[in-house]
Amino acid sequence: MKKLFLIAMASASFAFAANAQRYAVVDTKYILAKMPEYAEAQKKLDQQSELWQKEIDSKQEELNKMYKDYEAEQVMLSDELKKKREDEIYNKEKEVRDLQRKRFGFEGDLFKKRQELVKPIQDKVYNAIQKIAINRMYDFVLDKSEGITVIFADPKLDKSEDVLKDLGIK
Repeated sequence: MKKLFLIAMASASFAFAANAQRYAVVDTKYILAKMPEYAEAQKKLDQQSELWQKEIDSKQEELNKMYKDYEAEQVMLSDELKKKREDEIYNKEKEVRDLQRKRFGFEGDLFKKRQELVKPIQDKVYNAIQKIAINRMYDFVLDKSEGITVIFADPKLDKSEDVLKDLGIK
C-alpha cells in the first residue's frame, strides 16, 4: 500500500511538473511558404542557380569536345603533342571542378546568395516567434518542419552553468 501511494505521488508530481512548463510548436517551413518575400527570394535563387548551372554545363561540353577530339586524333599525335593535349584536358577538368565548387560547394556562391536573400526573412520569422514566446510566456518553442528542434528556450531554464559548476569548471 505504501508503495502504491509513493507511485501515485511520483506520478502526480511528474504531471504537475509537465504542466508547469509551457511550450508551443511552430512549422517554419509552412510559415515561410506563406510569405511572398520568401517565394520571391527562392525564385531569385533558382534563377541564379540555373544560370550558374548553364555556365558549368557549357564548360563541361567544351571539355567533352576536347576529350572526343583527343580520342579521335590520338593515334596521329606525337608523344609530345599527346602530353600537351592531356595536360589541356586535365586543366579543363580542374577548371570545371573548381567552378562547380565555387558556385555550389560549401560556402560557395549559392550559399552566400542564400544567406543574402533568405537569412533576413528567416531572422524576421525567428524574431516574431521569439516575441510571441516572450509575450505568452512560453518556456520552449519547437519547430516541427525539419524534425523537432528547439528554436526558443527561456534562458532561465538553461542549466549549463550548473553542470559546469558541478564538474568543477568555472
